[in-house]
Amino acid sequence: MAESDGTVEHERQLIADAKAKGTAPTLVAYAKLSGPGWLQSAITLGGGSLAGSLYLGVIGGYQMMWLQPLMMVLGIVMLSAIGYVALSTDEKPFHAINRHVNPVLGWGWAIATLMANLVWAMPQFSLGTAALQQNLGIFAVDDYPEYGSLYCAILLFVAGAVVIWFYDSGGWGIKLFEIILKIMVAVVVISFFGVVVTMTLSKAGLPWGEILAGFVPNLNLLFEPADKFQEFIAASSNPEYWQSKILDTQRDLMVTAAATAVGINMTFLLPYSMLKRGWDRDFRGLATFDLSTGLFVPFVVATSCVVIASASQFHGKYDPGLIGESEKTAITKKLAGGYNNNLDGLLKQTLEDEFDQLDEAGRQAHVDSLPIADKQIAAMLVSRDAFQLATSLENLTGKNVAHTVFGIGVLGMAISTIIILMLINGFTICEMLGLPSEGLLHRFGCILPGITGAIGFLWLWGDTEARFWLAVPTSVFGMVLLPIAYITFFLMMNNRGLLGDNLPRGGKRVAVNVTMLIALLAASVGAGWSIWSKAGWVGVGLVAAFVALAVVVHLARSKPVATDSE
Repeated sequence: MAESDGTVEHERQLIADAKAKGTAPTLVAYAKLSGPGWLQSAITLGGGSLAGSLYLGVIGGYQMMWLQPLMMVLGIVMLSAIGYVALSTDEKPFHAINRHVNPVLGWGWAIATLMANLVWAMPQFSLGTAALQQNLGIFAVDDYPEYGSLYCAILLFVAGAVVIWFYDSGGWGIKLFEIILKIMVAVVVISFFGVVVTMTLSKAGLPWGEILAGFVPNLNLLFEPADKFQEFIAASSNPEYWQSKILDTQRDLMVTAAATAVGINMTFLLPYSMLKRGWDRDFRGLATFDLSTGLFVPFVVATSCVVIASASQFHGKYDPGLIGESEKTAITKKLAGGYNNNLDGLLKQTLEDEFDQLDEAGRQAHVDSLPIADKQIAAMLVSRDAFQLATSLENLTGKNVAHTVFGIGVLGMAISTIIILMLINGFTICEMLGLPSEGLLHRFGCILPGITGAIGFLWLWGDTEARFWLAVPTSVFGMVLLPIAYITFFLMMNNRGLLGDNLPRGGKRVAVNVTMLIALLAASVGAGWSIWSKAGWVGVGLVAAFVALAVVVHLARSKPVATDSE
């Protein structure tokens, strides 16, 4: 159920009174009433954003500071569009798409959202457990070798379920729910921001001139590796191989960011969270403000801080234990697999068929004969996780800041994302069944990602093969649907039968369409690249089959119905 009429009318009057007083009072009123944008921030600041930011810092350093903010701007353009349509028509988007555009697109949108919710809850439980055990020392493996992970999963599940219960309690529950989410997002942002401030005040400091310059878009990174790799590549045994490997990684990061700054399930959440609050066309200005502040600002601050921390510690640097320059540590052993894989790729390229005939001693002999630059690059390119970043920061920030504050930020990311995945799933289940998003059914739908996330983390996500069969189909289907969802939103924004007098006109319509087309192009390129890299021709076939089905249904719906007199 939506918020009570009295609450909505009070908010409407508050906005009207503020507008009559000027811009500043209006912005203050908007800040008091914001909410759905913060929910978007809570889901996008999850494990994917953390991992992406970490590796952006590793591979691109400060030169890639611009990437995530730009991609988020494009994502907000499309979210604003679906929000505008929902508030202008007061019609739920799932039904509007089915009626006015194409039911294949509507059902595909809902099914992709459902899959994303159920599968992507698993890595959030993994992330939250790692933060609890490794950074914060709660249910640590040393103290709870058998059931520590189980206790962490139960704790995360209960935290998510309790907060979700507030949301389904109506007006006061929604208010409390949004306050809790705002606090969680603020904790995430403040934690990572605090780490960067501490780094800035340390003796080593941070190169803020270089960091700020990194916010200027640099498309040259599509065609050449980041600057710090150039010297090492030139000194390596096979510059072409390393050039290609680093470029492929940079391009993967850039195009994937274009497709995933806003996930498919985020597009489902926004309009329903707005309608749940009782918002309509009078709240469209508030909706834009809400996305700009509640989503953009926390996302940019948090992810930028992670990129800065990662770049300062890892970009163009390596663990000396990997290449025999110092004693191996526990972290060195964790990084060894990625390091060896990088070197094996080089040896396969150099030795071709001979590589398969090598035993371990022969492989090691070839590794030993490589120039030091090859080993250094291989060590630089290994992926790092949040615990390794926190450990590397100990000398700059102190152990408490490095692990406690950073761990709180990571834990906040995991819990807030679990909560929002649960909330979206409740909306999705109810919409697919054509029932109001309230009561036991809504709560059951909300609980499902918590169940699949906890169980999947404990028994499936740690298995590489199981993870592949869960993550790849979900990723591919979600990537397929994202640009198709964007196309759908574009068609809805230009559908006079749906929007009527609310259809944008003149220069505003041109500006809206141009920005939406840019966002659509970026998502399409990113999705195409990701689908091809993850599933090859199978992914292409999936796209073709889905588009063909949508075309067939469109033609069938457009065919005139014969009358009895014919």
